[in-house]
Amino acid sequence: MNVDFRKPLPGTNLDWFDARAAIEAIRPDAYATLSYTARVHAENIVRKADPAMRDAYLTQLIERRRDLDFPWFPARVVCHDILGQTALVDLAGLRDAIAEQGGDPAQVNPVVPVQLIVDHSLAVECGGYDPNAFAKNRAIEDRRNEDRFHFIDWTKQSFKNVDVIPPGNGIMHQINLEKMSPVVYVQYTGQGRGVAFPDTCVGTDSHTPHVDALGVIAVGVGGLEAENVMLGRASWMRTPEIVAVELAGKPQAGITATDVVLALTEFLRREKVVGAYLEFRGEGAAALTIGDRATISNMAPEYGATAAMFFIDDNTLDYLRLTGREDAQVALVETYAKAAGLWADDLADAQYERALHFDLSSVVRTMAGPSNPHRRLPVSDLAERGIAVGLDGALRQEAQGLMPDGAVIIAAITSCTNTSNPRNVIAAALLARNANAKGLTRKPWVKSSLAPGSKAVQLYLEEAGLLPELEQLGFGIVAFACTTCNGMSGALDPAIQQEIIERDLYATAVLSGNRNFDGRIHPYAKQAFLASPPLVIAYAIAGTVRFDIEKDVLGLDHDGTPVRLKDIWPDDAEIDAVVKASVKPEQFRKVYGPMFNVRVEHGEPVSPLYDWRPQSTYIRRPPYWEGALAGERTLRGMRPLALLPDNITTDHLSPSNAILLDSAAGEYLHKMGLPEEDFNSYATHRGDHLTAQRATFANPKLVNEMAVVDGMVQQGSLARVEPEGTVMRMWEAIETYMDRKQPLIIIAGADYGQGSSRDWAAKGVRLAGVEAIVAEGFERIHRTNLVGMGVLPLEFLPGDTRRTCAIDGTETFDVVGERTPGATLTLVIHRANGETVEVPVICRLDSDEDVEVYEAGGVLQRFAQDFLAANKVA
Repeated sequence: MNVDFRKPLPGTNLDWFDARAAIEAIRPDAYATLSYTARVHAENIVRKADPAMRDAYLTQLIERRRDLDFPWFPARVVCHDILGQTALVDLAGLRDAIAEQGGDPAQVNPVVPVQLIVDHSLAVECGGYDPNAFAKNRAIEDRRNEDRFHFIDWTKQSFKNVDVIPPGNGIMHQINLEKMSPVVYVQYTGQGRGVAFPDTCVGTDSHTPHVDALGVIAVGVGGLEAENVMLGRASWMRTPEIVAVELAGKPQAGITATDVVLALTEFLRREKVVGAYLEFRGEGAAALTIGDRATISNMAPEYGATAAMFFIDDNTLDYLRLTGREDAQVALVETYAKAAGLWADDLADAQYERALHFDLSSVVRTMAGPSNPHRRLPVSDLAERGIAVGLDGALRQEAQGLMPDGAVIIAAITSCTNTSNPRNVIAAALLARNANAKGLTRKPWVKSSLAPGSKAVQLYLEEAGLLPELEQLGFGIVAFACTTCNGMSGALDPAIQQEIIERDLYATAVLSGNRNFDGRIHPYAKQAFLASPPLVIAYAIAGTVRFDIEKDVLGLDHDGTPVRLKDIWPDDAEIDAVVKASVKPEQFRKVYGPMFNVRVEHGEPVSPLYDWRPQSTYIRRPPYWEGALAGERTLRGMRPLALLPDNITTDHLSPSNAILLDSAAGEYLHKMGLPEEDFNSYATHRGDHLTAQRATFANPKLVNEMAVVDGMVQQGSLARVEPEGTVMRMWEAIETYMDRKQPLIIIAGADYGQGSSRDWAAKGVRLAGVEAIVAEGFERIHRTNLVGMGVLPLEFLPGDTRRTCAIDGTETFDVVGERTPGATLTLVIHRANGETVEVPVICRLDSDEDVEVYEAGGVLQRFAQDFLAANKVA
């Protein structure tokens, strides 16, 4: 039925597409039972999909069926500079490939708006106790990243539809929440008539769901999937599992949003919501501020969800006003949400496949650690868990001038997870004030820092008179960037580093971030703990995690009286009063007005082809149309590069932290003439495949079960080359196999690829020659990245594992069968003794779109083929 559902939006001069009418034309009264997520997707289908398929797509949502893919066209793409830059490097390489085939490279541009925020490239070389830390860190960032920033500057001039927020301005997700998302988007047509519709976006970072707190469907994707969306293609999907999370009660006194989200992360991981869209609802959800909601939405990847939605309500409008949005935009959000059934009151009858229940009043003061964000650690259980083991030994070591066991070498208030929540930041500042008044100080071995995700944070801390209190304890502002949360914690004091090495000290980090995987935060911080901003300061004062933070004495006040955490913890009423008095709309307008309203003229047009710098170790023409990558994947005779356990993260696959001299990447950079102090991080070099390849499996905490020496599995970046059986460094093994043109496979356990949406976790293994990965399960974003690189993801059937199949790494493997969505293929195992075993595996090409991308060899190859065909270039 070809009906036009476009209508005037009451009270405005805009049009809108009435998804309710479209749904009810198929099934009367069905719209009332649809979830918020389904309603937003229904509008997208009505407005953007092929009218001939519209009813079939909508029926999938109405009946919660999953037998047909439907298209999703996000309104925009948001990128940070690491994955955003590498995506644009790929597009620049694509332009070269198009030009070499006779096409017009200038025609290769993002079709949807792309917003790139430079927030991942700054390392905290100067801690928050240096009054000039911000200026020094920014100067180092500019020097180290000159090649990268040169390329980024070219992209904003050469590509259409790309906006760049330069370094030093904040974190992508926090800027998205505070400014970039309009909640309701307006697009003007050629006839001058505007259309209003829900803001939606994909972002090249797994924490893109941060802005779900505003009712905006925002999904983290890998760089390759983002490139697909940038180029105007739909993101194809099947009806997701949509789960209601009913929040009851309210947090107890002294409990922060960080405590809540860490408790929720444990709960939701246990409830197995991986890949689901969550909708938080109920009285508990309605009472949360947008800051608290954003803290919860931000950590969606930590509990495995694709999205973590809250409904639009009065709190949403209050937040839009608080952050300086225009009155007309706030009015439009209310008008549209109520007309389209996206207002919270209109969702009362929504139905869900599952409903989970969580009581906010059950949350206690909590950390997470020491290695996973879903490993909740109530601070009341520190002694029971073996974290706090008594202070006697620590005090003796301090008396001897030594760092204690469990020394906190990094304490960082960082990450959009917490610094976008004014209540969390103010709580930390008030605790600092109280600690200063008692005469408490940070331990000298603690590298402390404050890195807000927005410049508005500085303004409201100054308004409250609290920034000097943080500075006094060593938590001065070092950057407006991701910093420690992304592993960019910078170098330690050489004497402290030497002591850690010589004593093989168990050193730790405490941060208000969202990830604490082993080896992520700093090479010398053996483990890391996630905590609320005020707890981060408390641990900087304690100086060790071997400390019962609720019970032990932090220090003595001016009168010699013992001071404990309860003596300096700020009162909830005072926190709320300071937030109300100090956080103002004009602060956000002052920050974001100049950032977004000024457009710089760039003079003469630049070339559509980038002038690659041959000696650059940051930006290099990508190789995706050359050599083995341009050849056919045989899926025959593959040897295993690694046998891996459960919970392999993208940090294992492609770490982002500092590059050390004795690593494969460090040795390469040294040969290229780069001084060791400017090696920077693995993340910043991902625009140069020659450096980034050497990061593949370069995590010192990797456990490759094939790396056996004297009967023991060795930890580290190691592999075993077959058929010789020689254990060597991973990069040398990869080079050996590349020289032999040996196709490879990886065999893994459950939850393979969890963590950051890191495209190099897929690019690295593909460039190494990996053609397939067989695992017990895949994290969603990493699976799509593998498909985007032409790597075949395969899943063991329940009950089958690498162990039940007795795989030890001496085998070779074939994959047999027709690759269609969800098909059962055959993994043929050829053992060294001549025996052959056949094991059924599930083809995790989950949609027809996946199959097309995989068969083309990847996203970029597929686009090049389609572009050249459409433009009739031979």
